[in-house]
Amino acid sequence: MKLSDIDFLIIGAGKSASTWLQNQLQSDPAVYMPDPELHFFSRNYERGVDWYLSQFDDAGQGRIVGEKSNSYLYTPNAATRIKQHLPHVKLIAQLRNPVERAYSNYCMRFRRGEVGADIGSYLEPSIAGENPLLVSGHFASDLEAFINLFGREKLLILFFEGVAGNPSKQMAQLRAHLELPPHPLASDGADKVKDKTAPAVPAVWSKRLSWMKPMVRPLRNTVAFEAARGVIAREVKYPPLTDDLRNRLNDYYAPSIAALEELSGQSLSHWYGPKDLAS
Repeated sequence: MKLSDIDFLIIGAGKSASTWLQNQLQSDPAVYMPDPELHFFSRNYERGVDWYLSQFDDAGQGRIVGEKSNSYLYTPNAATRIKQHLPHVKLIAQLRNPVERAYSNYCMRFRRGEVGADIGSYLEPSIAGENPLLVSGHFASDLEAFINLFGREKLLILFFEGVAGNPSKQMAQLRAHLELPPHPLASDGADKVKDKTAPAVPAVWSKRLSWMKPMVRPLRNTVAFEAARGVIAREVKYPPLTDDLRNRLNDYYAPSIAALEELSGQSLSHWYGPKDLAS
């Protein structure tokens, strides 16, 4: 395996159904992607190129090879590192209304017990500062680093709405970008990968039982595992995003959305006003 064998990277964005893209590509025998996010060009660069290439040992011959790491979009040095090692690579970014993305990210962290119920402490734009929940929604400025290095033609920009609205068209665009022939959607292709409404193990129990995770990992998705999980899993009651806070977030992101419209050449007028914020 050589660096030149890696054909594409999905660089983000988080909470934008990029895992759905990965699952769809992995359903095609002509494509190889490792399951975990490698974060090599962002968080694991010190592990070295040999470690990175070892993650693709199962790729085999004659397959399109790539990986997904959402942190690449937000990490300042990632674009430069990717250009140094993978100057030929094709890039994919799938983006979501930044207000929806921020709230979805907050709900994920709330479910994990990483943030509290005072939603304004985490999503109030007047105190945004370097808050990663908010600053990671300024997509245009993050994408510019990649466009400046790779050119606009190497970057495919997709949007979250395409997954629910027309998943076949969404994948057709991606496959054309990767010069792959048509391929049917996976059997669950119309379903979202993650659902914040699904019952979850309360954070306090998740922490108490964390020592068991390595032992039960092989049992995940089995009938016995799901039955045991169902005993303690509960529907999560998320703090709501109030209309006032939503409107302030809309105003906060409006300049970024306008910049993304110009960069992508697509109208995002539906992002400017209040919406129902599903996961």
